[in-house]
Amino acid sequence: MSANMGGGAGGLVGSPHGPAIAAYREALALVHHADIASVRALAELGRSALREARRDGVRGMASDMELRSVAAEAAGLARRIDRRLQADIDHALTIVDDYPAVFAAWEQRRITRDHVDVVVKAATGLPGEVRGEFETAAIAICERDIATRVTPALRALAERLHERTFTDRHREAAAGRCVRVLHGVDGMSDVIATVPTVIAVGILDRLTQMGQSVKDARAEGAAAGGADAAGTDEPSDTRTMDQLRADILGDLVLSGAPVVDPTHGTDRAGGLGAIRARVQVAVTAETLMGSDEHPAETVSAGLIDSDTARQLAGQVSEWDRLFIDPVTRTPVEIDTYRPTTAMKKLLAARDQHCRFPGCRRAAIRCELDHTIDYALGGHTHIYNLAHVCQRHHSMKQFTRWEVRQVGGGVLEWTSPLGRVYREDAPVPAVCFTTETADTDDPPPGGRTAGAPPHEPPPF
Repeated sequence: MSANMGGGAGGLVGSPHGPAIAAYREALALVHHADIASVRALAELGRSALREARRDGVRGMASDMELRSVAAEAAGLARRIDRRLQADIDHALTIVDDYPAVFAAWEQRRITRDHVDVVVKAATGLPGEVRGEFETAAIAICERDIATRVTPALRALAERLHERTFTDRHREAAAGRCVRVLHGVDGMSDVIATVPTVIAVGILDRLTQMGQSVKDARAEGAAAGGADAAGTDEPSDTRTMDQLRADILGDLVLSGAPVVDPTHGTDRAGGLGAIRARVQVAVTAETLMGSDEHPAETVSAGLIDSDTARQLAGQVSEWDRLFIDPVTRTPVEIDTYRPTTAMKKLLAARDQHCRFPGCRRAAIRCELDHTIDYALGGHTHIYNLAHVCQRHHSMKQFTRWEVRQVGGGVLEWTSPLGRVYREDAPVPAVCFTTETADTDDPPPGGRTAGAPPHEPPPF
């Protein structure tokens, strides 16, 4: 993502919002210059404190005391809490002194303040010897998109450049696990647990499963009670999922078992106590076998160390092999019948609608069908999956209509009379292309798509 931060007002001429947009652009420029000046001033406050503390060769606690004093003085001017202002001074020193190229790129408006913050956070613990290399690559990454979208790429970049393995750093970081309480207003407080990522994901997953069980039992009770249930004095359970998770967490920690269990005191099977957490982990075969110490990934959460990944691997009875495209990093095949979420998204974007010729039923209202039946050896591969509506799925299953994929998302349907209809992958209304754009390679053993048949389209 790139944008011209300056520019004239030519594009605003004739727009009813022109003056308002122009005013906002001017305000952004003022905010930018003010932020730059503020960070410079905060950094200078820190330098001044360190110079004063070192004037007589003093080190350690005296330096910290001097910084605290300066922060308290500045906090009085800003009418802020001195601890927060001292943290801002430390952050400003880090930006200006440790990441001068990033600071310069921000000053030139090539990147934003949000970019600066995520770069500094991603580089936490990175050795100084590789910081310059990290800065150069990080700036290029930040110039392409907004801050929230470049965070994973920055983390991966820092991981590649770090001299210590992820496993070693995780072991050290795990020593800092803790539970904290931050008291808020209205009698509420935040309980914060700093734990290994896989534990955190497991906690949330188990709480969610328990909460869903309560909601399901609530729905079943309402259906069974009918009108009679409305006449009881017992209030209905209207808690949201967030509220259920919080209540169950408190019950589990304080009581050892959740008292919100809808099966408590009944002869129904199961119960929330039987629910166990689920964590989905993606790990390479090399890391699994111990050939390298690269981190694994907990899906939708973050990285975990290789030791934890291998420990988890030893506790499961079956595996799903997942084949990843080495260029796009997109899953293209999996051993199981059901495709992954990433594969579903890719196929929905590719197909857009039912892939039977002439049918335009939206993909979100269709089924993902295995072109070659899974029961007959067809793989759960993007080249063996396509969206087909219920009508045409049934027709493919129970009539003599046949279909095959020939690569590049192209399907060839053959009618009972032997007529062949080619169904090309829809072209998005908005897309980006290169001058030498090629279609995707077909799956192994498949042939490339030939020219369209001479027969006119059936619809």
